[in-house]
Amino acid sequence: MSKALFCIDNLKVAYPQRQHTEQFNWAVDGVSLTLEPGERLGLVGESGCGKSTLGRAAMRLLPASTQIQGRVTFAGQSVFDLTPTQLRQFRGEAVALIFQDPMTRLDPLMTIGKHCIETLKAHQHGLSSPEAKEKALATLEAVKIPASRWNQYPHEFSGGMRQRVAIALALLLNPKLIVADEPTTSLDVTVAAQILKELTRLCREREMALLLISHDLALVGEYCDRIGVMYAGKLVESGQSQTVFQQPQHQYTRSLLNAALHIQAVEERGQGSGIRDQGTKGEGIGDKIQKSAEFIISPTFNTQYLTPLLKVKDLKQHYTLERNFIERLLKEEDQTIKAVDNVDLELYPGEILGLVGESGCGKSTLSRTILQLIRPTSGSVQFQGTELTTLSPHSLRLARRQMQMVFQDPHACLNPAMTVGESIADPLFIHHLASQREAKVQVMQMLARVGLISPEEYYQRYPADLSGGQQQRVAIARALITHPKLLICDEPVSMLDASVQTQVLELMLELKREFDLTYLFITHDLWVARFLCDRIAVMNAGRIVELGPTQEIFSNPQHPYTQTLLQAAPMLART
Repeated sequence: MSKALFCIDNLKVAYPQRQHTEQFNWAVDGVSLTLEPGERLGLVGESGCGKSTLGRAAMRLLPASTQIQGRVTFAGQSVFDLTPTQLRQFRGEAVALIFQDPMTRLDPLMTIGKHCIETLKAHQHGLSSPEAKEKALATLEAVKIPASRWNQYPHEFSGGMRQRVAIALALLLNPKLIVADEPTTSLDVTVAAQILKELTRLCREREMALLLISHDLALVGEYCDRIGVMYAGKLVESGQSQTVFQQPQHQYTRSLLNAALHIQAVEERGQGSGIRDQGTKGEGIGDKIQKSAEFIISPTFNTQYLTPLLKVKDLKQHYTLERNFIERLLKEEDQTIKAVDNVDLELYPGEILGLVGESGCGKSTLSRTILQLIRPTSGSVQFQGTELTTLSPHSLRLARRQMQMVFQDPHACLNPAMTVGESIADPLFIHHLASQREAKVQVMQMLARVGLISPEEYYQRYPADLSGGQQQRVAIARALITHPKLLICDEPVSMLDASVQTQVLELMLELKREFDLTYLFITHDLWVARFLCDRIAVMNAGRIVELGPTQEIFSNPQHPYTQTLLQAAPMLART
């Protein structure tokens, strides 16, 4: 009998095919790996290589019509032979799965507290409600969710905070193995570091194994003992993390490492890529703006030479939490969440301004308030000299033609019932910019421009037929089809693996030069921000706490919060 806690032996998985054929296209093709108690294994590879399929197959979460061959055992028992009752205990008590998208795990009609209580009582029947709540609150506290959020619903949390809740639900039952599928994709570096440190501590103390599926090579290298590299459904390389990173044997492993190092190696090419060629050679906007101790307000910047494309002044977005019946009886005061609090920001033509900060700090709320998708509590938003907060709905729609957004999850923002061609052409029809024939010509040109070769083929495809990187290219094409001046990018590459991430970032730089774009680039990945941005604004608790040239932010951060962010960011070491 094997002493391994978890063993996958020659596993093959094929999804149901649209056309009946005797030959299978294996999404996972002959993968074998083992995990010992307390061991941490990182699984990396490009989107579509079979990483997530492997994790779901091992927990029997795939459709019944899926073709599966091979063997999966947990503590010596075959997972594929478990009865429904045994399978229910296996999922949660023995093995817990953390999904990439927390909304697939959370019920929008249930409060966070009810999620926790239901999970505990479904597996631990003798637990009283007070005991369950005490245990749940302690687990939520471990992932930095305060007790005050107990009665709130998933939609009232940021994406990163929802992921923290999902991680807490996985930890509630003290499983022996956690399968974490991109668990930190939507988390900032500080929270990601806190959670992974907590997971690794639990692994040591409870002999709990961790299978970490991720596209973040630096993260895997820092927190995992071993690493497995998947490509086209196969495990092409595995070994101790340090050995694989320092002496990669497979060509694909080397390409992944080179792509990740390419983003980090900004010093070799010069910082940023925005408007440094304007004015004095080597001097960009970021070089002209001087820092103050608390935050940068550029008091000496001469606006005679550059007028802001976007100017945000004293912007506030406050939300009031409704009191429940008991709280109203006790005459407790309403609780106000200051998502955006007195933000001042200027964005200049041709600039790439990075906005970084932890999940829930107000980055996405700020971007949506700038676009007037949600009206601000107070403050001013001027775009090309026009005050957006006072515009009528019709005038605002006309202004939005010049302001477009690229979202974090391309699959969620593309209509699954519309073809790629229809999705990209839609903004042209909304703004009455083209006829049917003219729109198709423009869409074909844009598809080719964003790197989707054979545009005739992609024009007819649906989002489900595309990889994550291809979906993001379609989302970028749709944002650019109206030829905007400002592009707000909300975590546009966080869900992509290192090689595709590099391709998309390089594409965005090319498109910026070609279309004379200005970017507000929201990210929690500091190395991506350093790779791309001229200036960086650091946001914490709804406020901009530091703003300055990218090189200065990284080499000499002034605010303690900025220093914490930089210290928490994992980095690949050069060999």
